[in-house]
Amino acid sequence: MKLICELQESVDYELIEESAGKPKQYFIEGIFMQSEIKNKNGRLYPLDVLEKEVNRYVKEYVTPKRAFGELGHPDGPTVNLDKASHMITSLVKEGKNFVGRAKILDTPNGNIVKSFIDEGCMLGVSSRGMGTLKSESKGKSQVVQSDFFLATAADIVADPSAPNAFVEGIMEGKEWVWDNGLLREQDVERAKKNIEAASSKQLEEVKLREFSNLMSKL
Repeated sequence: MKLICELQESVDYELIEESAGKPKQYFIEGIFMQSEIKNKNGRLYPLDVLEKEVNRYVKEYVTPKRAFGELGHPDGPTVNLDKASHMITSLVKEGKNFVGRAKILDTPNGNIVKSFIDEGCMLGVSSRGMGTLKSESKGKSQVVQSDFFLATAADIVADPSAPNAFVEGIMEGKEWVWDNGLLREQDVERAKKNIEAASSKQLEEVKLREFSNLMSKL
């Protein structure tokens, strides 16, 4: 079985403003998974395979409120609770798509997601699971087989604009970078120096690398 991750490039946001002493709540909503269409990774999920596994996932994880996801691209199928950023509250079938909704948690990584949203970043989601693949007869796509196991319907991932926004926050000394001591001062200073020293040709590459390095330390 292989680790299988699929990206959905954008999701919508919903903010519930503060009221009666309750803090503002953040939600993301959109298509989390798709079936019967070859995705950018060249993989295709049969509807019956995906629907069966989503139904199990909803019953065992979403309904009892333990369907968590992380920020970034974890290396394995396990959801690490110490890195959780959101809780998936619903996942329903709409045609051949599965539309999800997730509440952003008041955790260190959740607070980073909230800051991204406040800064106007575009975020996407990436499903994560395990399964075997079988090439179609024409070899144009790989079909996910019936042993597919869904680990999480959505990790939150960044499109190219998010590393830039994160880097801008570092360069400008934004308070959210330091929230709850998420990043050590020497790590941020090192990233800042590397970005400042980068040539114009290397700047985007260096920004992305430093973003990835800092995220790995959270």
